[in-house]
Amino acid sequence: MSEETSSGDRRQRFPDGFLFGTGTSAHQVEGAWNTDGKGESIWDKIVHDRPEKVADRTNADVACDSYHLYKEDVKIIKELGFDFYRFSISWPRVLPTGEAHIVNDLGVKYYNNLIDELLKNNIQPMVTMYHWDLPQRLQDLGGWLNPMITDFFREYARLLFKLFGDRVKLWNTINEPEMIAIGYGNATMAPCIKLFGYGEYLAAHHMLIAHAKAYRVYDEEFRPTQQGRVTIALNSMYHFPKTESKEDLEAAERAMQFQLGWFADPIYGPNGDYPPAMREYIDKASKKEGRSKSVLPTFTPEEVKLIKGSFDFFAFQHYTSCQVSDDPEGKFQPWYTHKYVNISFSDCKSGKQSSHVVWLKEVPEGFRKSLKWIKDRYGNPEVIVTECGYGDWKEYDGLEDDNRINYYRTYLEEMMEAILEDGCDVRGFAAWSLLDNYEWFEGLRSTFGIVHVDYSSAERKRTPKKSAKFFQSLIARRTL
Repeated sequence: MSEETSSGDRRQRFPDGFLFGTGTSAHQVEGAWNTDGKGESIWDKIVHDRPEKVADRTNADVACDSYHLYKEDVKIIKELGFDFYRFSISWPRVLPTGEAHIVNDLGVKYYNNLIDELLKNNIQPMVTMYHWDLPQRLQDLGGWLNPMITDFFREYARLLFKLFGDRVKLWNTINEPEMIAIGYGNATMAPCIKLFGYGEYLAAHHMLIAHAKAYRVYDEEFRPTQQGRVTIALNSMYHFPKTESKEDLEAAERAMQFQLGWFADPIYGPNGDYPPAMREYIDKASKKEGRSKSVLPTFTPEEVKLIKGSFDFFAFQHYTSCQVSDDPEGKFQPWYTHKYVNISFSDCKSGKQSSHVVWLKEVPEGFRKSLKWIKDRYGNPEVIVTECGYGDWKEYDGLEDDNRINYYRTYLEEMMEAILEDGCDVRGFAAWSLLDNYEWFEGLRSTFGIVHVDYSSAERKRTPKKSAKFFQSLIARRTL
C-alpha cells in the first residue's frame, strides 16, 4: 500500500472508540399525551389552545406513538448498528405537576422498560432530562422566569438519577437552552411569552443555575456509585462575516458569543460569567434605554462557583451556518435585541440550499469552524455531537433521500478534518433524528428522520430510508 493511500485511509477512518448514535425527544415521538397519568406540558397546551400556530395545524397527541412502539424503535436502532440512543424523559410524564413529591409510577415504568430494552440490545442510553416540554403547572407559576424553577429542576434531576442512574451513564440536563429562552422573548417557541429583550435573559439565567444544581447533585450524591457523566446540550450556527472588514469580523465573533457563548462561557469559560460581548453590548444598551440596571443578570460569587466547571463533556448541536454583518444602529434583531448584527441565511458563503426548510443552508465547513471555535475558546474539551441532521418538507422528502446522505457525508468529512487537522477532541456523533417526528410549530410538515413514519397508518409504520442504510454501512465499516 502506498504512503498516499495509507494516509487517505487514515483520514477516512473514525478514531478508535468513536461513538455513533441517533436521537429523538419525548414530545416529538412518544404520543400518549394524556395516557397513564401523564400531566400536561407547555407544548400540549399551546398546540391545543392555539392550533393556528402550527404550520399544518397538527399536534403530537399520538406523534410516532413511541410510547407503545418503543420496542420497534429499539429494534431499528440495533439493526442499523448505532452505539447509543439519545432520548428525552418527559418531565410531566414522570412528575405530572412538575414537583417531585407526586411521582407517576406508570411513567417511570415506561422509561425503565425503554432503558432495559436498549441495554438488552447493547445500545447505550443517553438521557436528556428536559427537551422543552415543561409541566404546564410549573409554567403557571412563571416557568423559567421564576427563580424557584431551579429547585424544582434540581429535585427532578435527583429523582431521575435515583431511578435510572444505575443504568444510564450519559446525561444531558437541558436541551438547547437558547431555544427555550427564545420562548420567553420573541414568542416563537412555547410558552410564547413576549418579553423581547428581557425575558430571554432571565429565563437563560435560571436555566444555567438549574443545570448547575443538577450537576452538583450528581457530583455529591451519585457520581461515586454510578460513575456516569453529566452535561448540558448547547446549540449554535457558525457565523461567517459578510466581509473581511474589521466591523464584520467583530460582528461575527460577537454573534458567536451571543449564541454559543451565552451558555458555554459561564460553564466552560475561565471566568464563570457571560461573554464579554454580551456584557458590553447589553449593559450599554440597557443604560441607553434608561434602565437602572442591565437586563442581563449578574451572577453572585456563589453562583459563579456553582456553574463554572459543571460539565463532564461538551454536548454540541449544529445544523447550519449563517452570514453576519455589523448593524451599528440595531435595526435587525430577529432573535435577540442588543446584538447589533444583521443575520442572513440566503447569502451564507459557499452554502447550498437543497432543503425547503428556509433556515437549513448546507454549509459543512461551518461545522468544522464551530468545533474549532469550541476548542480554541474552551481549552479543547471532549465533544460529543448530540444533534446534527437534515430536514425537508415531507412532499420533497422520501425513501430515496440522497440530499440527506450528501448532507451527512459532507458534514462528517468536515468533522474528520476538525479532528485530524485542527486537533478537536470529538468523540461521538448523533444523527437527528431517528424518526420523522413532530417538528414543533412546523408540525408534521418537516421531516428530519432517517426512518420514514407513515402518519396515515394507525400503526405508524416505520420504513428505513436510504440514509438509514448509509449509516448502517458507515457504522459497520467505521470509515467514510
